Amino acid sequence: MIKSPLIALGLIVASPLIWGGTAMAENADHVQQLLETNACMNCDLSGADLAGAHLIGADLRNANLASTNLNQANLEGADLTGANLENADLRGAMVTNATLNQANLTKADFAFAKLYDVDVTGATVDGMNIQNAEIYNTGIGIGGGDD
Repeated sequence: MIKSPLIALGLIVASPLIWGGTAMAENADHVQQLLETNACMNCDLSGADLAGAHLIGADLRNANLASTNLNQANLEGADLTGANLENADLRGAMVTNATLNQANLTKADFAFAKLYDVDVTGATVDGMNIQNAEIYNTGIGIGGGDD
């Protein structure tokens, strides 16, 4: 009879290792706050799946969006000042009239995205992918080496 509780405890402890493959890093309350209020300053949204989200005018200042899926998201007029978008997936995203001042865009994927009138003053853009992106009136250049 003692073996059953021990086996059950073992399964409870091991189940995240067996079935949990990858852990979600985002704070679920922060994701809900963003989707309900369109504002989430200083939030942890890292690793969240926000693909296709309508985040028009969202206040995401200093938010952690590292490795977040923003594929096909609409970030028109969003304020991402100081946000961490390292390794974020923004393929096909609409990023117009947005503010990305001081943002970390290291290895962010903007392939096929539309970047119109985006303020990127002081942003870190190392390794950013802008393949086939439409970039107008934005301080991100196309060309140069493969550094």
